[in-house]
Amino acid sequence: MDLEKAMLASAAGLRAQSVRMRVISENIANQASVASEPGADPYRRKIITFQTEPDRATGVELVKVSGVDLDQKEFGKKYDPGNPAADKSGYIKTSNVNGMIELMDMRQAQRTYQSNLNALEASRRMATMTLELLR
Repeated sequence: MDLEKAMLASAAGLRAQSVRMRVISENIANQASVASEPGADPYRRKIITFQTEPDRATGVELVKVSGVDLDQKEFGKKYDPGNPAADKSGYIKTSNVNGMIELMDMRQAQRTYQSNLNALEASRRMATMTLELLR
């Protein structure tokens, strides 16, 4: 694999992980949301999916975000009979976001982003050294 292809693959990984971190940040920001009225749903966790796509110009398989889906896991319930969004039993729906899972996902996304950044930087250094040798 030549250096240009390595840089393209790393850059695609950076873009994908950047989107992933944005979605995780949204989830974390909305983890404490509750339904606004009886029967309404609170914030639903978003899940990102990836796929590989061939770059026709170079023939390299690049990762890309294929979609952002909603997690169909059940909502939580919290007893709060004084809340206007409470049902007849006094429960309100809470978001299905689990903060610990989001933090673990964020950590993994950060590490993957950093790995892609390191690979991109290494490719750049090798290209620079090659140019220096050719002078």
